Amino acid sequence: MRIATWNVNSVRQRLGHLLDFLRESEPDALCLQELKCVNGDFPRREIEDAGWQVETHGQKTFNGVAILSRARLEDVRRGLPGDDADEQARYLEGVLPYAGGVVRIASIYLPNGNPPNTEKYSYKLGWMRRLTAHAQMLLAHEEPLVLAGDYNAIPEPRDAREPAAWVDDALFLPQTRAAFRGLVNLGFTEALRSTTDSGGLYTFWDYQAGAWQRNNGIRIDHLLLSPHAADRLAAVSIAKHVRGWDKPSDHVPVIVELKAA
Repeated sequence: MRIATWNVNSVRQRLGHLLDFLRESEPDALCLQELKCVNGDFPRREIEDAGWQVETHGQKTFNGVAILSRARLEDVRRGLPGDDADEQARYLEGVLPYAGGVVRIASIYLPNGNPPNTEKYSYKLGWMRRLTAHAQMLLAHEEPLVLAGDYNAIPEPRDAREPAAWVDDALFLPQTRAAFRGLVNLGFTEALRSTTDSGGLYTFWDYQAGAWQRNNGIRIDHLLLSPHAADRLAAVSIAKHVRGWDKPSDHVPVIVELKAA
């Protein structure tokens, strides 16, 4: 099974790229973030015509998450538990049958949190606490679980080309990194780091200042695997070439391959 995550940065604007990636990579499931549209404006027909099942949790203008899958998702949950007043569309979860079993998948778009000295950062940390609490509950099911998405968190200095440039940014503050470690330490495996310790592996390059051309990137898109999923991990890859396409997203897909049970 191949599971991918991609902050597509406007699904309607990148529809051609999305369809190209689906044809090229052929994942069993693709978690999308930053749809920037409500459910009714999602290009469902084009994607379904290409052979995909679609579940969305959209929001006008910004945010929004989706899961595209070959088989229909079951037990779909829209929204992260823990705050009934939170209207931001940042979490979508479902169960995907495969190879005689199931894998639970979540598409996550964690808040950016900038500027740090505002309510935006408090919201980010609160959202991370809610995610950690929900993830702990999901782990109790003892099933393959993949938490995939744009975490807006740079875990370590080697995950940025220029770490010093990020020291005051909400993505790299000590509290953010500690919250991310706390989530992982519940018992998750960070897929990419379980296969390599190398630096220079990035998933985001800003549109400004020639960041892509200078490979001035950061790694903020992650897939966290429960023990039952980590036991099946076969490979991890970053589709870096997608950032070189015409009018691309500033993020690229990350893909994990899981062996059958």
